[in-house]
Formats: sequence, C-alpha cells, structure tokens
Amino acid sequence: MAILGIDDFKSKLTGGGARSTLYKATVNYPSFVGGDVELTSFLIKASSGLPASNLEELPVPFRGRVLKMAGSRTFDDWTTTIINDTDFRIRNDLEKWSNAINEHSANTGLTNTNDYFADMVIEQLDRDGSVLKRYDFRGCWPKTVAAIAVGYESEQIEEFECTWAVQYWESDTTS
Repeated sequence: MAILGIDDFKSKLTGGGARSTLYKATVNYPSFVGGDVELTSFLIKASSGLPASNLEELPVPFRGRVLKMAGSRTFDDWTTTIINDTDFRIRNDLEKWSNAINEHSANTGLTNTNDYFADMVIEQLDRDGSVLKRYDFRGCWPKTVAAIAVGYESEQIEEFECTWAVQYWESDTTS
C-alpha cells in the first residue's frame, strides 16, 4: 500500500480547490417586477449553495428482500442572504413579486406560471474570475421573503433571506 504524501495530495487538488467565496448569483425577475439584476448579484451575500437533486427510493418487496428502485426526482429550495440597502430596492422588488403571486389583501394573484416563474443562475468562479461551473435554476419564485431583524443593541447592516422554490436545475453535465 502506497503512503501518499503532501506533494501527492497537492498534485491532485487541481487549481488549488474551488473556493466557496467565489461565486456569482444572478436573479432574473419577471418583466412586471423590473428588478435590478446587477444590483441583486452584488448584494446576495450568501447562498445555501447548490441545491440538492434527490432521487426518491421506491422499495419493491420480493421474496423477503427489498429491491431499492429509483423513483421521482425532487429539487431542494434555494436560500439566499441579501444585504439590505437604504432604498430597500431588492426587498421592495421581492415583495412586489410575492404580492403579485398572492395579494396580501385580496388573496388573488397571477394564475399563469409563465407570468411569475423566472430562471436563476449560480456560477462557481475561479480565482481569475473565469466560470468553473454554471447551474441554471428553472421556474423559480420567491417562496419566503424573511423578516429583517432590527434592534438597538446591534450596529450591523440589515440582511434578510429569500427562499426560492426551484422546479429543477441544469448544468453543463446534465443538459
């Protein structure tokens, strides 16, 4: 059995490893919202990462054993943390989008998914700014626009989370 040293490990870690801080998230808005895509890309401070794709298990009993068959695929939600600026631009856009889906006062809203679904992109960047990997999230909408914490004891810039429903995603290895 070969004992691998640090030089062997280093030679296998291509490019020094992908960095979790080097990413760009692009939120595309439906036309009625008119959101600022570039501003949103800068102010998304964090992301829950690349949402999981899950294959459900279908157990099929056979003569005292269980055969585990692949079932339907599901996709996890995507959560972003957004820095709030003083004009509340992104927050206002997300509230407008959410309200159009289901109005706060009337419990009515858009019925055609093409009117409120939008595609999102997250790109993993290399240290030189080039794109290492790209994921296209299809059919997204803001599921939760979370609370903004306020209080006298904290001297921080406000942040809030937005959880996005994701119908499915594609990447260069799946499409």
